[in-house]
Amino acid sequence: MQEKTIAVNDKSFLIISLLGKGKGGYSYLVSDVTKRYVLKQIHHEPCAYYQFGNKIEAEINDYNKLNKIGIRIPTMLDVDIKNERILKEYIEGDTIYDLVLSDKMQSDFLEQAHEMCHLLYEANTNIDYFPTNFIVQNEKLFYIDFECNEYMDEWNFENWGIKYWSKTPEFLQYIKEHS
Repeated sequence: MQEKTIAVNDKSFLIISLLGKGKGGYSYLVSDVTKRYVLKQIHHEPCAYYQFGNKIEAEINDYNKLNKIGIRIPTMLDVDIKNERILKEYIEGDTIYDLVLSDKMQSDFLEQAHEMCHLLYEANTNIDYFPTNFIVQNEKLFYIDFECNEYMDEWNFENWGIKYWSKTPEFLQYIKEHS
């Protein structure tokens, strides 16, 4: 069987696995033999509930904004504008989604989410609070997506995100629809 590789600015990486598909791209766990990374390949598949502009430009701008705000995110290591690929630090750990699913969610992770919200709301910003976008590594919460938007009450953590951070009817319905 031939190993699959993918390049970022002419540097090849071995694809280990597909981590997930989001509104804007596919994320892969990749390796350069010495270290693991996440490679996001932008896609242009339609999304009925979200409007995109230039996705690669938005990723770069959102990354810079979240860094400036002080949100714990993976480091963006390289961007291949031509092929619409982003190489970022791999944060190993369980997602909040997996922790909720396995009844291992801790109140400290919610407290850390609220601390992030405090910084974000002061900067008039929301992020995508869906629990697959958060990983816990060494008891610290990381937002592993770079998507952020102008703050709206409807999409803040307290009104939308929190509905998926425990086994709520919304969380259970999501599992039912995506299993």
